[in-house]
Amino acid sequence: MNDKPTTELTSQRIAAVDLGSNSFHMMVAEEFQGEIRTLERRGEKVQLAAGLDSANNLSEEAMDRGITCLAEFGQRLQNMDPSRVVVFATNALRAARNRQVFIDRAEVALGYPVEVIAGREEARLIYLGVAHTQADAGGRRIVVDIGGGSTEFIIGERFDAHALESLHMGCVSYTKRFFSEGKITRKAFRLAVESAQQELMNIRSQYLNLGWKSEIGSSGTIRSVEQAIVANGWGEEGITQAGLDQVIEHCLNYDTINDVDIEGVKPDRRQVFIGGLAILAAVFKSFSIKRMAYSDGALREGALWDLVGRSGHEDVRERTLASMQERFYVDRDQAQRVEKTALALFEQVCDDIGAKSEAKHWLSWAARVHEIGLSIAHSGFHKHGAYLLQHSDMLGFTRQGQLLLALLVRNHRRKMHPADLDLLPVRQQSIALWLVRVLRLAVVINHSREAYEVPVPSLKFKRDELNIEFPAGWIEEHPLTMKDLAEEADLQLASGFSIQLIGCEDSLTI
Repeated sequence: MNDKPTTELTSQRIAAVDLGSNSFHMMVAEEFQGEIRTLERRGEKVQLAAGLDSANNLSEEAMDRGITCLAEFGQRLQNMDPSRVVVFATNALRAARNRQVFIDRAEVALGYPVEVIAGREEARLIYLGVAHTQADAGGRRIVVDIGGGSTEFIIGERFDAHALESLHMGCVSYTKRFFSEGKITRKAFRLAVESAQQELMNIRSQYLNLGWKSEIGSSGTIRSVEQAIVANGWGEEGITQAGLDQVIEHCLNYDTINDVDIEGVKPDRRQVFIGGLAILAAVFKSFSIKRMAYSDGALREGALWDLVGRSGHEDVRERTLASMQERFYVDRDQAQRVEKTALALFEQVCDDIGAKSEAKHWLSWAARVHEIGLSIAHSGFHKHGAYLLQHSDMLGFTRQGQLLLALLVRNHRRKMHPADLDLLPVRQQSIALWLVRVLRLAVVINHSREAYEVPVPSLKFKRDELNIEFPAGWIEEHPLTMKDLAEEADLQLASGFSIQLIGCEDSLTI
């Protein structure tokens, strides 16, 4: 009797888990009358970035800290709809060479897939979170988010971001780099500020030329600085240059980072506070900022709004792919023909191969950009396309998502490379192989590029064999298509997969 209400309530919830370089956070919320209402927040200082060695490998100790935290989060997220839970990792796992080892363990502990997002995608989500939680004062604004391993800078207006950047400097990495023995000196602080200013030179001119009317900061470092200013009577709400100088001077009077005792800054923040403070000082100097407001909304809030947008047909990934089609002169008519055929074939076998509804999106997207590499050269265009998809900044896509898309395009023609799919998480490998096989068939069937009408054949699945049946007599009337399918069958057979073509006299096995 009581199970149904509980299930219905759980199905209305959404959740975001942020595997940051300094802290792991979980946010559980629900959609309510067009808004997101927070139900629970949890956070823990894991300091994953502090566990990176000189070769960028995560230590066992750092991984253990993270897994312990995620096991606790996993308890809270039990029985939620996986399509309404997003788990993303940022700079520390972008940098870690052994990230897949950690991700595999993390997915077991948490119970949900873990996705690594690129720096600019992180910036996009941060801005989305800020835009939904800050009053719109009109005009452009610059948003600064100092994380554990990276700092994001966004210029935007209302809900649209005009510039997105992620720089390799964060409170954990800078504390570790410039205050490695825990000692605080004015020289070390000056060097940290100068290093951050040098990093900011990469974007300073572009951002100043764009301009903005207001400045907003988000996340732990900026929140702690504002709280310290207010708690110690050095200023009102927000961060001014005078208030920031007071915080800096106070911190420089301590000998080590463990000695730092400043009202308004939580004890677990103090060990990385000095590094973040140096970055913020550089930001104020480089952009001549006089006052910065603080926003509660940031990455997690942005991820939840992005999740809500996907269910409301506002998926930014659709816009990203449309932009890439235009940028690389994709023949959209041909892409649409291949997409339509691929989806029609997929619908016939999706239940038999155990594919979830999400798999259909990846097949659809791969079909839209399978010829993207033609803008570079016809020879090996599937390889060129895969490179573009894996290494471009594609807003809305995670690193793993871009890799999946790239591998589908890489394998859509010529020799199949099933071993490539080993680069994907284990949970995706089997379905990805079927998506490759279906996409290849759709491409072959539409080889004529609408020189004649092409029917959608019947497709059946039997173990690893695909049985294709065209309308009676059609395949005999189109010998070039039969030849193309025969060549495709040979290519798939070379990789251990069988195709049987039915629809010509006495049936034909190829």
